[in-house]
Amino acid sequence: MNRTVEAATLPEADRSPALREWVAFARRLARRRTALFGLIVVALVIVTALTAAWLSPFDPTEQDIGNRLKPPGWRDTAGQLHPLGTDHLGRDLLARVLFGTQPALMVGFAAVLISGMLGMMAGLLSGYFGGRIDDVLMRLADVQLAFPFVLLAIAVIGLLGPSLSVIIVVIGVSSWVVYARVVRGAVLSLREREFVQAAHALGSRDGRVLVRHILPNVFTPWLVVATLDMARVIVIESALSFLGLGVQPPNPTWGAMLADGRVYISTAWWLATFPGLAILVTVLGINLFGDGLRDTLDPRLQV
Repeated sequence: MNRTVEAATLPEADRSPALREWVAFARRLARRRTALFGLIVVALVIVTALTAAWLSPFDPTEQDIGNRLKPPGWRDTAGQLHPLGTDHLGRDLLARVLFGTQPALMVGFAAVLISGMLGMMAGLLSGYFGGRIDDVLMRLADVQLAFPFVLLAIAVIGLLGPSLSVIIVVIGVSSWVVYARVVRGAVLSLREREFVQAAHALGSRDGRVLVRHILPNVFTPWLVVATLDMARVIVIESALSFLGLGVQPPNPTWGAMLADGRVYISTAWWLATFPGLAILVTVLGINLFGDGLRDTLDPRLQV
């Protein structure tokens, strides 16, 4: 009976090295309190974006001019509480802050995915093949870095019109350089390693070597850059919305709410304070999680 149990359990243990690695990684990450705090903040923001319609009983676009600029904690005639007050058009501020998480995260995830994929491909090709391919891609990266992002965004959005999809494409296409340089640097060192040389000696083609041997080893630094870059993208989206180049009213965005609130900063401080705090907490949480992820995945650091 004992032999049967051992025979049943040993293969299962042998088949789960990946699971054990993930458990060990989670334990190392949990030891970093700042990273754990950042992960909790990011998780709460994502949950808020997915459940915004259930968290607030108010429509974020519904106007009530008679109850404009009400302070936090105000109750209307029906007895409904407005925890963060109302804005200059009588809209519930809490509902607008909650629904504002949706375009921020959507732009963050989508733009990072686009730029990350473009940078990954450019970095792999540039670092692995070198030569003329490397020269062309890196000169394109230099041109991209030399061109001011704000001017590019204004030109493209002015031509195509402000919308969520246009913002995602503009930010995604213009942010690939960082990923490309990080991946290229990693590939330059990996292509001279023994396991890559052994794969070539066994007859593996370039595509197989890139996918099977190099890509898994450059994914970790790429993931760290993507995590930290998401915070920057959210700030950029808020800045474009602040300038009127983002998602257009009446759809709520944190940047547009800041732009509306700056006019009433001396008489209705809550209009700009709470959207600003939402940006601050979200970006801080992502940065703390990204820093912890980088330190945890770096084998040279001891936890």
